[in-house]
Amino acid sequence: MTKEQEQANAYFQKYGWNHKTFFNRPHWTRRRFFEVLGAGVTGSFLAHRSLMAETAGAGATKGTAQNVIFLLLAGAPSHTDTFDLKMVNGVTPTSFNPASINGAQFPTGLLPKLAQNFQNKDFSIIRSMQSHALVHSLSQTWTQIGRNPAAALGNIAPNIGSIVAIEKETPKSVFPPFLQLNSPGGATQGYLPASYAPFKVQAAASGIANTTNPDGQTRFNGRLSLLHTLDDGLRIGAPNGQAESDYNDFYLAANQMMYNQTVNQAFSFTSADSARYGSTHTGNACLVASQVLKANQGTRFIQITSNDGWDMHVNIYQQANLPTKGPLLDNAVSALLGDLDASGLLDATLVVMVGEFGRTVGPLTAAAGRDHWPQQFAFFAGGGVKGGTIIGQSNATGSDTAVYGWSQNRYVYPEDIEATIYSALGIDWTSVRHDDPLGRGFEYVPQTGAFPYYPVHELWG
Repeated sequence: MTKEQEQANAYFQKYGWNHKTFFNRPHWTRRRFFEVLGAGVTGSFLAHRSLMAETAGAGATKGTAQNVIFLLLAGAPSHTDTFDLKMVNGVTPTSFNPASINGAQFPTGLLPKLAQNFQNKDFSIIRSMQSHALVHSLSQTWTQIGRNPAAALGNIAPNIGSIVAIEKETPKSVFPPFLQLNSPGGATQGYLPASYAPFKVQAAASGIANTTNPDGQTRFNGRLSLLHTLDDGLRIGAPNGQAESDYNDFYLAANQMMYNQTVNQAFSFTSADSARYGSTHTGNACLVASQVLKANQGTRFIQITSNDGWDMHVNIYQQANLPTKGPLLDNAVSALLGDLDASGLLDATLVVMVGEFGRTVGPLTAAAGRDHWPQQFAFFAGGGVKGGTIIGQSNATGSDTAVYGWSQNRYVYPEDIEATIYSALGIDWTSVRHDDPLGRGFEYVPQTGAFPYYPVHELWG
C-alpha cells in the first residue's frame, strides 16, 4: 500500500460520519410541474440563479465535453464478473467466454456488444476504484453528490447534475438543464434553487404525459391568459418577495414544453427504436437520453438509474440474474454509444457508468451469490476520453487494487469521479460557493480533508 493510501485510510478512520441525510427534501416532480399550470409536466424552473462561486485555480480543466450521461447501476454489479473479469475455476460460467481485449480480460459471452466497443476503443475502465461505504442508500447518494451524505455539508449537497446545471445552463432553453430518467429516488438539488433540481421522468414510448390539455390548446391558452390577468400583479415586480416572482419563470418554462413538437420527438420513441436498445426500461432511458441531446434544447446532464436488480446476493448465475442482466446492459449501452457516435455527439458527451460499490470475489457465498465489497469499477466513454485503456489494476482475485495507475497514487473514490466530470465539462472542481445555508462555504469537490480529491486525467491519455 502506498503512503498516499495509508494517509487516506488514517484520515477516514479518524473522522466518522453520523449526521442525518438531507435528501428527504421535496423536489419538483413531473406531475407537480404541470399541476401549477393546470395541465401537467414536472420541473425545476423556479428561483433565480445565485452566482457566488470562487475558484482556487488548482489546475487546468480538460473542457472537452459539453454534456454528461451518468448511468447509476443501482444495487451494485459484480465487478469481477463484468468490467474487471476474474474467471474462478468451477465457479464462473464458461459461457462468459473470456478474451483478452486491449490487454484486459473481458467477458465476451456476457457482454458481446460492449466487447466489440472495447475492441474499437470506444470506452475505458477504471479498475482501481473503491467505495467508502457498503450500504446501498448511503453509497448511491454518495455516488450522485460526490461526498458523504451523512457528513455536515452532505446534508445540503446538490446532485452533481445540479452543479452542472447552474454552471452550464443555457438562457431561455426549452428543456431543463438536468434530466433524471428512471430515477424516482435520485438525489436532487440540495440547497440550490429549485430551478436546478432534476426534471424527473420515466422513459415511455408515449413521451411526457400532460403536455397537452384535454380541452385543447385554444382553451388552455385562454386559461393561462386569465391566470396572468389575475396574478401578474403579484408575480411581476415581486411586491411580496422574490419567491412569487419566480413563479412567472416557472409558468413560462412549463408553457414552452406544452404543445411542443420538439419535446414530443425527443421524449417519445417507436417500438423499433426501443428494440435496438433491448426493449427494456434502461434501454428506453438510454434511447431518450440520446434523443434529448440530439435535440440540443439546453439539457446538459442526464442521469439514468438502472433499477434492474444488480443486488445479487442469491443465485447470481441463475438465468434470471446475471445471464439476463448482462445482455440488458450490453444492448442498452452499446446502442447508446453507437447512436451518439452516429449523430456526432459522442466526442462532446461524457458517458460515465458506475455502481455504488462492488461485490465479493472468488467462490460464491452459501446462497450462491456475492455480497457487498468496496472494490469496484468505473466506465468512461466519449467526451474526449481515450478509449480502449485501463486505469489501475486489481490483484489476482479482484479483492483489492494492486496498481493504482494514476497521478494521486491511491484509490479512485466517488469524489474523484465527480472531479473528473467537472473537469471534462470545463468546470473548476476546486470552486467554492458562499451561498450555503450553513455559511461554511460549499466546495464543489471536498478539498479540506487530509488530501485533495482530483480528476483522473489519465483517462485522456
